[in-house]
Amino acid sequence: MSENKDLQVAEPATSVEGVKFVYDFTEGNKDLKDLLGGKGANLAEMTNLGLPVPPGFTITTEACKVYLDSGEEPAALRDEVSAHLDALERRMGKKLGQADDPLLVSVRSGAKFSMPGMMDTVLNIGLSDKSVQGLAAQAGDDRFAWDSYRRLIQMFGKTVLGVDGELFEDALEAAKTAKKVTVDTELEAADLKKLVTRFKRIVKTEAGRDFPQDPREQMDLAVKAVFDSWNGDRAKLYRRQERIPHDLGTAVNICSMVFGNLGPDSGTGVAFTRDPASGHQGVYGDYLQNAQGEDVVAGIRNTVPLAELEKIDKKSYDQLLQIMETLENHYKDLCDIEFTIERGQLWMLQTRVGKRTAGAAFRIATQLVDQGLIDETEALQRVTGAQLAQLMFPRFDEDAKVEKVGRGIAASPGAAVGKAVFDSYTAVKWSRSGEKVILVRRETNPDDLDGMIAAEGILTSRGGKTSHAAVVARGMGKTCVCGAEELEVDTKRRRMTVPGGHVVEEGDVISIDGSSGKVYLGEVPVVPSPVVEYFEGRMHAGADDADELVEAVHRIMAFADRKRRLRVRANADNAEDALRARRFGAQGIGLCRTEHMFLGDRRELVERLILADTETEREESLKQLLPLQKKDFVELFEAMDGLPVTIRLLDPPLHEFLPDITELSVRVALAEARKDSNENDLRLLQAVHRLHEQNPMLGLRGVRLGLVIPGLFTMQVRAIAEAAAERKNAKGDPRAEIMIPLVGTVQELEIVREEADEVIAEVEAATGVALKLSIGTMIELPRAALTAAQIAEAAEFFSFGTNDLTQTVWGFSRDDVEASFFTAYLEKGIFGVSPFETIDKDGVGSLVAAAAKAGRETRPDLKLGVCGEHGGDPESVHFFHEVGLDYVSCSPFRIPVARLEAGRAATQSQGSDHR
Repeated sequence: MSENKDLQVAEPATSVEGVKFVYDFTEGNKDLKDLLGGKGANLAEMTNLGLPVPPGFTITTEACKVYLDSGEEPAALRDEVSAHLDALERRMGKKLGQADDPLLVSVRSGAKFSMPGMMDTVLNIGLSDKSVQGLAAQAGDDRFAWDSYRRLIQMFGKTVLGVDGELFEDALEAAKTAKKVTVDTELEAADLKKLVTRFKRIVKTEAGRDFPQDPREQMDLAVKAVFDSWNGDRAKLYRRQERIPHDLGTAVNICSMVFGNLGPDSGTGVAFTRDPASGHQGVYGDYLQNAQGEDVVAGIRNTVPLAELEKIDKKSYDQLLQIMETLENHYKDLCDIEFTIERGQLWMLQTRVGKRTAGAAFRIATQLVDQGLIDETEALQRVTGAQLAQLMFPRFDEDAKVEKVGRGIAASPGAAVGKAVFDSYTAVKWSRSGEKVILVRRETNPDDLDGMIAAEGILTSRGGKTSHAAVVARGMGKTCVCGAEELEVDTKRRRMTVPGGHVVEEGDVISIDGSSGKVYLGEVPVVPSPVVEYFEGRMHAGADDADELVEAVHRIMAFADRKRRLRVRANADNAEDALRARRFGAQGIGLCRTEHMFLGDRRELVERLILADTETEREESLKQLLPLQKKDFVELFEAMDGLPVTIRLLDPPLHEFLPDITELSVRVALAEARKDSNENDLRLLQAVHRLHEQNPMLGLRGVRLGLVIPGLFTMQVRAIAEAAAERKNAKGDPRAEIMIPLVGTVQELEIVREEADEVIAEVEAATGVALKLSIGTMIELPRAALTAAQIAEAAEFFSFGTNDLTQTVWGFSRDDVEASFFTAYLEKGIFGVSPFETIDKDGVGSLVAAAAKAGRETRPDLKLGVCGEHGGDPESVHFFHEVGLDYVSCSPFRIPVARLEAGRAATQSQGSDHR
């Protein structure tokens, strides 16, 4: 490259009220990601740090948004680009695409959030039939020049002109076959020159036009293609998967080219300041001699470990390590770095805060605290509940008898088992049919994204920790093994041959271990995660044999617990679940569903209650149920002694306790045909018909049952009160809370409460034990939320039942809609995520916030919680913190996640979001 000259950009007149659309790398910084995108902002930051960055400039996201909104680039953009290009040409001492010594540039996308491989890049812009000769002369290397030219036509043809990339790949494979070589580096200049001619013919045939020879036309078309790629199918799918807003747009970075394909003293690579898979410090990354950057991430050729660079080019290696240390200390985080070496000269092409596995996230956060680079508050912001959930998944049993058939690079941890499939379409199709699949490819590319999302794990025979498959899998938390070279993947024949000649056909079950890189035939049994063992008290942090990861999780969880305001309770219906929840850190039970206690052997008693014709029969059924319910509650109070236990009175429609109407009708009809009909079956059938409802979830259930069936709720209240009294007499500390479900008006609650208070007073008088039993309600109907101020006059607590509230606000029947059209809604972007998974803040959330506010205006000491599944969802926990709830309740397994996210929510304003 020529000696750099001082940069002087002649500023053109701008449009759109003086908006500036182009920034030189010397003008930005890392805090301008909204405007310059992550790549542009970080290139500017490295330039400011004095690191060796090839000169260039960035077209802003604002320009992209104008283009996407109007279909036209901003009027001033061309002049601004021309001014910056002119300055770049003066600095480099050469013109874009000039015949004798051409300036070449890359055109790269760069959104605010990293979207690896999802949008477009074009390298070697400026090469043409004339300038390729000049490049060859200047480099003294014909092969390099023609290799660069064929790469440009291939990338430009696919990215800008929409030509099927397989056509170029097939032509390249044919050239290698004709030459009897296996890798493209063995093709000589004459071979590549023929390949260029072939590639240009492909462009002419497929695109209906010649490959453009004007370098400025190449650049302008490439910029538009990058803008357009923001709305490409794979980019939109990735954004939906990662919950990235669709209105951000992408910046475009135009950077002077440096070449890693100039021979053995050149190359390209990707480096991490720490291992993104484990978090351990060391030298991690991949290097590829005589190659351009796309070769590394595409996994086309297998790389060598970064440590090998020390033997290949020690000067560049030492300089790279110094730069890595500088960047990590500057960003105070794991950095992902792309670099190129051009004939012994190191150039930095990109840095960003690197994606990492869940385990690495926890380890790195605590390491950086120990190094004094961040504090505990920031460490808490560096991890997420979703990552903690990943760490709690089971792992393979190392002692199991298994058949290992290969080993690759452990790119993203986890234990994945599924049927082998060899293309994304099949992965999606089989997954939607309920099959668990492993996507097997030679290497993945962005077009495989939907299959990667559908699969349990990804296995490739090429590529390393920085390949497309590895980077995307880590970002999604998917198990991934890359570069398993001993496995011969034949995607056309849908099979994989393993060492020894065994063939794995599509549909055969395989297991992959993303923590070790091992690949097994068949299904490997799993064992509990050490993180789960820690939460259950079977592994102790700080012990000599404690897992390093467990220690990191322990430290961050302890800080989260100190900081959080939200308490975390469990949804548990029996003593066993309650005890497990307590081990996981539950601070009580937020939802005990008493209907679960009526199943099994007790179902017959419920049938008798439903079939009762007289008050005497009904009271007899309730009398038999009372001691069984009481025993349940005694066990629950013992398990949760000293902690609150919220017990929901019977909620579901009564027909759920009766036989299926179709099966019972057939049974009765057959019996009548044989003339041996059963009187009980006839009565059951009559009851089923009597209780049958078109929409039972909006019918006779919840508080309505308690009002229609005399004695049902009072029996349950009596069982609770007697159990609490018994526990108190045993020197226990029961803290029961009675919850009335599906209340829509305060009058319903007042009636049930009056009856409950009478029963509690009777038990107190009979036992001589003073009971403090609070009575509240679930807010799960829109009317209840809208009349919360009235309902709070009769309720001591609200528990938001967000599952039913979501159903009634949206008008969804959850059992039906998730299977029928939710997939289409997610694919079309109507939902970013299911409203049953993460709370709909604008709709359901606004009702929660309004009801909480109104309820506390009536009763300032009103206790507020949530017991729907949203209680364990990370994003929802933050919302519940913001609106002032006192606690969330979730399944026992989700309790650690909720604890962590409650801590993160409490410290959110103090830290910054690094994910």
